[in-house]
Formats: sequence, C-alpha cells, structure tokens
Amino acid sequence: MPVEVLVTTPFSESIINRLATISPKISLRAIAAQKASEIPAEIWAQTEVLYTGHVLPEPEQVPSLRWIQFHFAGIDRYIDEPVVNKTGLQITTLSGAATPQMAEYVLTMLLALSRKLPAILSYQKKPEWPKDRFERFAPFELNGKTLGIVGYGSIGRQVARLLQPFGMTVLATKRNAMDPRDNGYFAEGLGDPQGDLVHRIYPRQALKSMLKECNFVVVTAPLTSETRDLVNADALAALKPGAFLVDVSRGGVVNHNDIIEALKNGTLAGAALDVFPEEPLPVTSPLWQTPGLILSPHVSGTSPMYNERAAALFSENLHRYLGNLPLYNLFDGSRGY
Repeated sequence: MPVEVLVTTPFSESIINRLATISPKISLRAIAAQKASEIPAEIWAQTEVLYTGHVLPEPEQVPSLRWIQFHFAGIDRYIDEPVVNKTGLQITTLSGAATPQMAEYVLTMLLALSRKLPAILSYQKKPEWPKDRFERFAPFELNGKTLGIVGYGSIGRQVARLLQPFGMTVLATKRNAMDPRDNGYFAEGLGDPQGDLVHRIYPRQALKSMLKECNFVVVTAPLTSETRDLVNADALAALKPGAFLVDVSRGGVVNHNDIIEALKNGTLAGAALDVFPEEPLPVTSPLWQTPGLILSPHVSGTSPMYNERAAALFSENLHRYLGNLPLYNLFDGSRGY
C-alpha cells in the first residue's frame, strides 16, 4: 500500500507535481484548505503524512497519521493542539527553509541601524540638510566590532556567514555549547554546518557573559518556557553602552518594555523588531512612538522562494521517512521546539 500524503498548503502545480513524483511509494493529494472540515472524512482516515500550515484534524479523524510536517519554523501556537500530542506521531518544523531571507533581513537592519538610516530618512522628509551632518550621521562601523547571536540555529549561522567580510567578531549562545555542529536541516552552501564561523559559543546560562562583549546582538532563539523574557532589562544591561539589537525570534523572547527603557537610557542606541507578542502590533503600543526603533510587520521570513525552499526540505524529509531515517527538525516537546 502506498504512503498516503496530504498537502493542505496552496503550493503551485509545479511544486505539487515534483512532490508527487518523489517516489512510487507515495500517493499524494493536494487540497488547499483553510479548515479541517474542508477535507473529506475518508481522506483524513487514510492520511499517513500531513503537510500543513494550520489545518489540523482531531486525533480520532486520523487513525493512520504518523507524521505532520508544518509549513513554518515556529509552531509554538500549535503545540497544545490534541492531534499534535497524538501518541506515536512525529512532528517536524520548517526550520532552515527561511534561512537566506531572514539572514539578509538581519544584515539589512544591522547596516541601517549602524549607518543611522532612520535619522537620515527623517531629514529627507523635512527636507533639510543639517549643518552638523558629519557628527549627526557618523556611522557606528561594523568593522572591528563584536556581535552576539542569541540562539545559534540555521538563521544565526547564516548571519555569521554573511558577516565574514565585515571583519566582526561573532559570538553565539547554543543550548548544547559543547557541540558546535548544526544537526538540523541546512541547504548546501548556507550557514555554518561545523560551527567554524563563530569565535566562541556560550551556553544559554552564560548569556550575560556573552552580551558584555557585544556591540550588536541578534536574537534568533525559539519561544519556549526557558526563553520567554530571556532578553530582559537584566540581560540588556550587560551590553556595551550604545549597542544595537535585531530581533527575528518569536514574540515573547525579548521584553519590549525593557527595550523601550534601554533606548531611553542609552543602553541601546537602536533596535529593529520584526516579531511581537501580539500581532498585528496594536496601534496603542508605545513601540510606535519610541525613537531609535525600526518596526517591521513580521516579514523577515517572507520571500518569493519560500515555497520552493519549503518543498525542498519536505522532499528531503519524505525520502528520509520512506527510508526509515531520522527526520530533520523533529519537534521535541521537552525542549519546546
């Protein structure tokens, strides 16, 4: 009997055709659905592998289900769903599929903040050419500075790769600091598979020790019970004065009230935030009016290539599933990611 695969994400016809021909051992159905009720009961009953963004059945609907591949890297909003906790079920995320675009976003924000681009644009709107432009717009060069990456996963590793020509010292925290390798999914030519591009890796418990060395900090950690409010006033106070922060993690890892205060007291010279505990960011949020902030509406992972990269990861995992090999990006409930 073939492995019954159901894809609910609206992939292009070309992507679906490629997935369907991966192996004669699979039978693939593609139903672009917004809710579980749009999938016929008999199809749910037969499905062994589910690729989905947010369409999740009840456990009793899927007696044959053995594996769910999510369309996103962060699945914290779904971990309490009954089907996700079904006994014997493998859950995998899309960690690594958005690596190039998110690392480029980080680099863009590091350059924009350090070159004082928000201030330059504000004078363009006036329009005004300030007489003290050399002092007002003096850059904080990346060259020779130290950057810390909070969470050395696929995104952080690609950031480290992109920063190599800038002459920066790159530090990072990692859950298992004794093993610098990337044991998850990464596309060829991306990231830092062996951990060779980082000058030192710290355990998460030594976060403040790392931050004491940093002029820049990039937050890429997943949201778990251990990382919630991880970057708070206490952590920010350890940074070198006038540091810059870029957050592309998950809303809740960085304490935004403490970011506002750090910008006011000079601990931070600027910050770029792409993720928020409540999305969309409410119009009443004080973040909108805080000087020194670049706010983007959770778009760092967006790319015209996202679905192609997602399909490539899913293809690799399908091959591994059919070959009884360990899947990439297995969700571990004890870790929360």
